[in-house]
Amino acid sequence: MSKKIAIPTNGEVLDAHFGRAAAFTVFEIEGKEARKVKILSAAGLEHEHEGLASMFKRDGVEVLVCGGIGGGMIAGINAVGLAVITGASGSVVDVAKSYAQGTLVSVGSVCQEHGHHYHGQHQDWKAIL
Repeated sequence: MSKKIAIPTNGEVLDAHFGRAAAFTVFEIEGKEARKVKILSAAGLEHEHEGLASMFKRDGVEVLVCGGIGGGMIAGINAVGLAVITGASGSVVDVAKSYAQGTLVSVGSVCQEHGHHYHGQHQDWKAIL
């Protein structure tokens, strides 16, 4: 059975700041293979928890693989039944392949918001939720 994942994208690399990502690359995972399906535009949805979560859900995405992400966004994503893996980095193709092969490990890295959406510090997500 296949599964869809989405990765925040800046060109061909994972965008380390989930909330500011202009696009998300969607991959279909079948066995240990990752196949790029499409690019979802997030134009106008920066830091819009419900809007982003709804976009992923409508497109059949089940898992979001990202670098840094805020606790509020994790809560919004989890509320619609999606899973989140944090702490990833590198090319989106390599990240998707690592996920498919089962070698990608979530590090529990969550951005904590400071002031006007500056996400400069990270801490354990369990302490935030």
